[in-house]
Amino acid sequence: MRKVLTRWRRSILRVDRIHSSFRQWKLIVPLAFGLGTFLPVLPAQQTPHPLQSSSDTGRPKQAGPIYVELDSWIYPAIERLASLGYIHSQFLGMRPWSRIDCAQMVQEARDELEGKDANTTTEAEGLYASLQEEFQGETDSLEGRKAEPSIQLESVYANVTGISGQPLNDSYHFGQTLINNFGRPFQQGSNSWDGFSGYAVAGPFAIYARGEFQRSPSAPAYPLAVRQAIATVDNNPIQPAIPTSEANQFRLLDTYVAANLEGWNLSFGKQSLWWGPGAGGALLFSDNAEPIYMWRASRTAPFVLPWVLHYLGPMKLDFFFGKLSGNESPPRPLIHGEKVSFKPTPNLELGFSRTSELSGVGRPLTFLSLWRSYTLFTSAAFEAANANAGKRTGGFDLSYRVPFVRNWLTVYTDSLSDDDPSPIANPPRAAFNPGVYLTRIPGIPKLDFRVEAVYTDTPTSSPSGQGGHFVYYDGFYHDLYTNKNNLIGSWIGREGTGFQGWSTYWLSPRNTVQFGYRHATVSKGFIPDGETLNDGSVKLNWWFRDDLSLSGFLQYEKWRAPILNPSPQTDWTSSVQITFWPVKHY
Repeated sequence: MRKVLTRWRRSILRVDRIHSSFRQWKLIVPLAFGLGTFLPVLPAQQTPHPLQSSSDTGRPKQAGPIYVELDSWIYPAIERLASLGYIHSQFLGMRPWSRIDCAQMVQEARDELEGKDANTTTEAEGLYASLQEEFQGETDSLEGRKAEPSIQLESVYANVTGISGQPLNDSYHFGQTLINNFGRPFQQGSNSWDGFSGYAVAGPFAIYARGEFQRSPSAPAYPLAVRQAIATVDNNPIQPAIPTSEANQFRLLDTYVAANLEGWNLSFGKQSLWWGPGAGGALLFSDNAEPIYMWRASRTAPFVLPWVLHYLGPMKLDFFFGKLSGNESPPRPLIHGEKVSFKPTPNLELGFSRTSELSGVGRPLTFLSLWRSYTLFTSAAFEAANANAGKRTGGFDLSYRVPFVRNWLTVYTDSLSDDDPSPIANPPRAAFNPGVYLTRIPGIPKLDFRVEAVYTDTPTSSPSGQGGHFVYYDGFYHDLYTNKNNLIGSWIGREGTGFQGWSTYWLSPRNTVQFGYRHATVSKGFIPDGETLNDGSVKLNWWFRDDLSLSGFLQYEKWRAPILNPSPQTDWTSSVQITFWPVKHY
């Protein structure tokens, strides 16, 4: 048995064999979620903290869980350290990370840096020093020093964004000029958002709040022909010609209460998730929409299952149950999701995820419907309303540091299945989002390069398309996967194909210049006459000092959507944000 399991583990490392095992994963996916259901009662082995000695394998002491915001400089810095070979415990497909998670990874980098050749660690040492300074308080807690109750005003910021020309601002139909922006409103003209973030921690409990005052201009209603087309592809009545009102509103973004209890981080409130290894988008859950109200439970640290299951390697779990806002067809739906990620080797990460949108007006929430939403793996289209399991969506992601060039090249993919338990069960019917991350360009060590492709217009679609009625759509949930009219999944939307490319020059761990390009097309079978979008951008992040930073963004976009405008359109977007980072107050 041991020899068989050893051979199986080795076979995972051979990426060229993964495609031949797709059908076998039909059995593994239900098993993975079944294990996730009962893991709280299994005697899991806690993975030691990277700095713990062999004689100290208990759980590290942890304060209340505070999660790092998804738009923080911390994520690209840690991912770069990991790609350079100094961190191996990161789970890229399951974010946000808590501050304690980040502190553990930073300490792992410290161990890896010791004894390395000084000529090859200069940049890594700079990244480590900046991250260690950021997480000094969490490091003290991990090393056993008592953490006193604290209140932190984390940031105060002001952003002004100007858009000249007609932008795209309908992710469910025509796409977006600004993506992965927490669903903030924007229109042609002057837009702004001024906000703050802060938290309080006392023992295992924490409170986090991030709020903004948002402003954006008004916009005219869609013409009748556009509203008729939208009604047709969504199977909804034609909406009245109601202009978009000027926005002057205060909105809470990530705002929650949390507790660290018995190896689990438990939180409740408005929260964001990013379930995918990519940088440009995540098919199942991203920050493209405003955070949703949810209850969330996630493991505080990776753990290893007992018996032969330890061959799966360190694992992490994430669960949530929440509600979607702003939906009309039907109103007030609920959504829940479960994800399990594991690392059979330090260089390979695999993740399986599943969500279910259920309930809403016309489908009451019952114990039976809830139970079936977790356990049913077949179609529920013709079930009674009080027993309907809702629209279930499966996901699979993978990231792998390539042999012989492990500190240079990482390949990854994200995928989504509409009707199957997992994308691996039927790849031709799945949406995919593969990517490549080159940590450094030969001869220019501080310059990296990343490219990602994405499509929801699956290869099995007919030449005329599926009318937008497959990925991100359901016969009952006509606003599927949206929160306040923005997709919580990928920016590519329904029946789209596209790619993104970025190259970032690392002036320092926090100071970067990034050049980007994005291209997308939308099927003619979904949007009459189709749609094409191209944009190029440059982004600057600059820290004047430890408590003051500047972000600048400039983007030129050209799009053609005959249904919106018979001639090609262009727009310029320029954005400046000043952020003040206060010190801690005890």
